[in-house]
Amino acid sequence: MTDLPDDLCGSELDSHETAGLALDGAFRRDVEAVLSNPSAMTMLETVCMATGLRFAAIARVTADRWVTCCAVDRLAFGLRPGDELRIDTTLCQDVEQSHQEIVIDDVLSDPAYCNHQVPRDYGFRSYLSFPVYRKDGEFFGTLCALDPEPNRLSDPRVLDMIRLFARIVGETIDARDQLNQACDGLIEERHKAEAQEQFIAILAHDLRNPLSAVDAGLRMIGRCQIDDQARQILSLIEGSTLRMRGLIDNLMDHARNRLGGGIVLSRSRVGDLAEVFDHIIAEFRTVSPDQPIEAEFSLPQNIDCDQARVAQLLSNLLGNAIKHGTPGQPVMVRAYIDDDRFNLSVTNRGAAISPDEMPMLFQPFRKSHSNPNKDGLGLGLHIASEIARAHGGRMDVHSDDNATEFRFHMPL
Repeated sequence: MTDLPDDLCGSELDSHETAGLALDGAFRRDVEAVLSNPSAMTMLETVCMATGLRFAAIARVTADRWVTCCAVDRLAFGLRPGDELRIDTTLCQDVEQSHQEIVIDDVLSDPAYCNHQVPRDYGFRSYLSFPVYRKDGEFFGTLCALDPEPNRLSDPRVLDMIRLFARIVGETIDARDQLNQACDGLIEERHKAEAQEQFIAILAHDLRNPLSAVDAGLRMIGRCQIDDQARQILSLIEGSTLRMRGLIDNLMDHARNRLGGGIVLSRSRVGDLAEVFDHIIAEFRTVSPDQPIEAEFSLPQNIDCDQARVAQLLSNLLGNAIKHGTPGQPVMVRAYIDDDRFNLSVTNRGAAISPDEMPMLFQPFRKSHSNPNKDGLGLGLHIASEIARAHGGRMDVHSDDNATEFRFHMPL
């Protein structure tokens, strides 16, 4: 957006009278809308070359105001964008009232304007002014030009060109208005989104305490003497709390990421990562006893990473594999080091992921088209990819009719 001078009004305009009024927001936006079009000055230059007139301007005109939007000034009038003339000292007032063009080859021989006060005050003999309309037909202002010397302006081809320029100016203003409205709408939606993200973060944070209380109560009940049916119900409730804990963690991370905090890491040299992975797998075996989970780990050295975050990544990948894989078919978890890279992969059997879904796999709040009845927010894979990125690594996926594999690569 083109900035206007701070001293838009009250500037010296030679001997011309100015309205002396401050340029308000609506007029400022209109002036900026014209200035934002880089071809506006080119059109005015073309008008001057085609007609021989040495001053041309696009003006915002209302019933009581005349404001310069832009001008080509070879007569040293001194009008700048935002400068005003009293509307009753201009012929553009006649155009605003009648919506008729004014074309004067020579004031001295023009029957309508030979005795008019405005040409005398400004000292011009040749003059033209064409109305500029918005797309809806509302009058915006004029494209006008003048010169102290007479000029032949009545060439139909030249006048058609100026009419075309006036129409282009009006269309530019409408386009700028639409862009401003879109930008205002985008800003409003961004504020709403930020408020929603803050609400999600607060909600997820506040859910942690009651969920921790439920989890502690379940562990206490588990140490009591209960029958097999009660223990089975207890196992189902524990599985639900595990999924809730993962969902809350993902919501917290997504909200923090959206609010500019990013995924926070606490890296250290971890030597027992396989043990951490075994614990995650054991939790899923408890809550999904009918789902075989196999594991192969080859981690001969310490790994510089955030242990809790990598565990969260595996939990998200494993939950996704169990949810979308073929029930009863084994899910394979592998972790190994090769070529100075740490690799963690989770593979499940089942239908291939469609090519249309591949580009959106790691986007949040994604709904699977192939499995529309599957619940979830689609945050698991997104958070996994963000954790991978925070570690300087990446997530890859390969899927065919035999199996789907998600793999985390991280340089050591």
